[in-house]
Amino acid sequence: MRRGLDIDIQKLKAEKIRKEKNKVEEDLDSLKNYYKKLRLSIRTAGLGKT
Repeated sequence: MRRGLDIDIQKLKAEKIRKEKNKVEEDLDSLKNYYKKLRLSIRTAGLGKT
């Protein structure tokens, strides 16, 4: 009985971690795309020159 509960708890924890990991990866991809657009805008506007 106890092992079954432990297994269920571990499965729930693993699923929660997987969901959080996917969310973090999506956020990272979003930030990468935003950064690329920002760099392109800076280059286009000529603000990157010293």
